[in-house]
Amino acid sequence: MFRSKLIAATFAFLLLLSLSDSALACACCAERGFRSTVVGSLDDYQLGLLKDMKMADNANLYIDEAGFESIRGLSELDKEYNEGSLEKIDLISSYLNNTWKVTIKTPAGKTGTLTLPRPAKVTVFKVDQFEKTEGDAVLYKEFVFSGLVGSGTGAFKAGIVKPTKFNLIFMGKGNMCDNAEDFTNWRLEINGAKARYAFYGKMKA
Repeated sequence: MFRSKLIAATFAFLLLLSLSDSALACACCAERGFRSTVVGSLDDYQLGLLKDMKMADNANLYIDEAGFESIRGLSELDKEYNEGSLEKIDLISSYLNNTWKVTIKTPAGKTGTLTLPRPAKVTVFKVDQFEKTEGDAVLYKEFVFSGLVGSGTGAFKAGIVKPTKFNLIFMGKGNMCDNAEDFTNWRLEINGAKARYAFYGKMKA
């Protein structure tokens, strides 16, 4: 009698563990057609992710069909652009004390640093990509940080007057659960009375 009860209790415990694992896995699942935009504060887990999300060592200046004429606040780089030497821009970035510091260095040696204090809110966007894969949906996702530029030095200095705004966007793919390795690309947009430009690039793997 006791043995039968013990076997039944053991089976029930193993079944409960199995259901718990399944429920945990499904917490990360995304249904086909899913779309969500959430604006709110970062939780402790997301704050931890930011420390692991690092930009790669080079950046690209975004140029549209108007060329450099559409850009404000980067006059020191105009000559290099016209000479066709802005193809490779070195980048050094860091995230410390709730602040990003983004430093560029052009092939001609022009440098500048932007200081970007992390805003209190983040916009988290996720949407089904409708990829032809079996199983759960693969989501395109963004973390969007919109705030005020703290300061700009060097090549950035002339264009940074208060208040100059920034959008720092981390982009990638994954499921409902966020991991640092999900985010493969970034884009930084600067907009103000004397500044209008954007950089973009890859994240470190």
